[in-house]
Amino acid sequence: MTTGLDHLRDLRKRGLLEKAYDQVAAALAEEEPGGVRADTAAAGRLLGSLDPEAVLTHHPATPVVTVAVTGQSTVGQVLDPLRGELARHGLLLRPVLGEHGTYLRDLTDPTSELHTAAPDLTLCLLDAETVFEQVPGVWRPGDVEAAAGEVLTRCGALAGAAPGTLVLNTLPLPLTYSRQLLDHRSRARLGAVWREFNAGLLRLTERAPALVVVDLDPLVAEGGPVADPRLARYAKVRLGAGLLAGYAREVAHLARALRGATRKCLVLDLDRTLWDGVLAEEGPDGIAAAGTLRGEAFGAFQTCVKQLGSQGVLLAVSSKNDAAEVARVLADHPDLVLRERDFVAVNANWEPKDGNLADIAQQLDLSTDALVFADDSAAERAQVRHGLPGVAVVPLDEEPATHIGRLLADGWFDTVSLTDEDRARTGEYRARRERAELHAGSGSHEEFLRALDLRLEVGPPRPHEAARISQLTLRTNQFNLAGGGLTEAAVTDLAADGERQLLVARAADRFGDNGLVGAVLITGSGERWQLDNLWLSCRVLGRGVEHAFLAVLLSRARRLGLHTVGARYVPTARNHRARDLYPSCGFVPRRSPGAGERGDGVSEYRHDLTVLPEVPGHIRVTESGKAPR
Repeated sequence: MTTGLDHLRDLRKRGLLEKAYDQVAAALAEEEPGGVRADTAAAGRLLGSLDPEAVLTHHPATPVVTVAVTGQSTVGQVLDPLRGELARHGLLLRPVLGEHGTYLRDLTDPTSELHTAAPDLTLCLLDAETVFEQVPGVWRPGDVEAAAGEVLTRCGALAGAAPGTLVLNTLPLPLTYSRQLLDHRSRARLGAVWREFNAGLLRLTERAPALVVVDLDPLVAEGGPVADPRLARYAKVRLGAGLLAGYAREVAHLARALRGATRKCLVLDLDRTLWDGVLAEEGPDGIAAAGTLRGEAFGAFQTCVKQLGSQGVLLAVSSKNDAAEVARVLADHPDLVLRERDFVAVNANWEPKDGNLADIAQQLDLSTDALVFADDSAAERAQVRHGLPGVAVVPLDEEPATHIGRLLADGWFDTVSLTDEDRARTGEYRARRERAELHAGSGSHEEFLRALDLRLEVGPPRPHEAARISQLTLRTNQFNLAGGGLTEAAVTDLAADGERQLLVARAADRFGDNGLVGAVLITGSGERWQLDNLWLSCRVLGRGVEHAFLAVLLSRARRLGLHTVGARYVPTARNHRARDLYPSCGFVPRRSPGAGERGDGVSEYRHDLTVLPEVPGHIRVTESGKAPR
């Protein structure tokens, strides 16, 4: 059987890796025998000779992640697994490697190579020696406690000095240090001191939005020894290959989340995925998710899925079954943890699953690359990969005890922070169905809009909304006027920026609160505003919110005595729906030489604030907070 790695080896042998980089993610997504994932460290070694600039010559749209790597010990070994993990998600690594043991200078000196590279992520890999190098040769737990306190203070300072998003890690405690203490009470105190230090590291993230701390304890528990003692002693490689591979996977998930590529919907098969047995063959009495050895494993999987749903992951079903029979089972089968109300879509029929997944995406107004599909059938998975290559596919197998680990392995739903809007997402999609029913029963679209009782609030962001604003800007693809987005740290920094600031829009209607649905980034200069970018959630499109938002902005600008508002539209692969927004609100192409629509498709606009657009009559608008400067 030819594997994805075999395909990459063949491309490298033929000198085609750069030219065929767009095939790498698909190759690494192919299943190895038994449904196991490809060895991404091996893939990273194969890709290590790639010239990123050559890749971009052939594929200029390839997302590049610049990653700076430094640390306490020898840390370059993380690059191969990291390169492979990023490639698996369609990202291209541009690495910057610091010198051995120079992490303090690397992170604090603005002239260092790591700073000047302007990385997206800065990885500072720490290990036990970060603390123990400051401990006397003959020591007691109190000495370790004092040294750990100093290191924790230093790490807190680094969070504000390092370039990009800084990634630290908790420190595993080697057994060789614990066993140097002969009495169990001292060992217990050392363990408490060490855990308190790691807890302090993790809590640094509560006040530093540009900091992420990867907890290595779960990875050590899964992956065995922290390091090879010979490499640790002679080469100062104090984090082993298995641990670095797990760490690289977590960092790749973080990089994907920072780019707004978090998946939104988990689509599940039913037979031998959510329950044991085949409903069409064995009937409701023949399936189990409790009460039997295997059934208990399926029940645990359902509980895990429900946990994901409680945090905003949309749940859907694609199953080859009779729809009425599935509805009855989801309504009253005594074993089930998940019920019909937990799902935003249930497609039970005998049609091909790629078509069913495409239909689910359309129902939810999502692109197919927002979906994750979990199924126990290799044939169904292969068919979805072929028909919908953007869908992430989770290979489940005949052993239900492994379902949870396989579902969570790739962190498809990982995000930097979770918002109230995330947790309420399933309820929002139920409200969307109710809106659709209202629309279907209305005589016209205008009648539907009047009946919707739509309310819009425009004003400055509230302090707790930085995470939601970042999420909106990073995940919004269809109504993103200039491409790109803002990290949570960037949103926080705007509060102290004298020239650039944000205004946001919050929406509600008769079916509930939509929360924060829009944001605009404004640069103010003299008598002029420039709208650098505008983002609007797709869930409120088609209701006039975008026009109301701009009408309020322009009215506010005139009240402030401004003479002009400029704006630009930058085309991306998905934002064509937003192309005509500015002209529809009275903006005209700029008349200066070389302006208007440029050769790269970017359109520059201006509004002289003489004739302002009106807020659509079906929307009630309120403004909050102080006007921007």
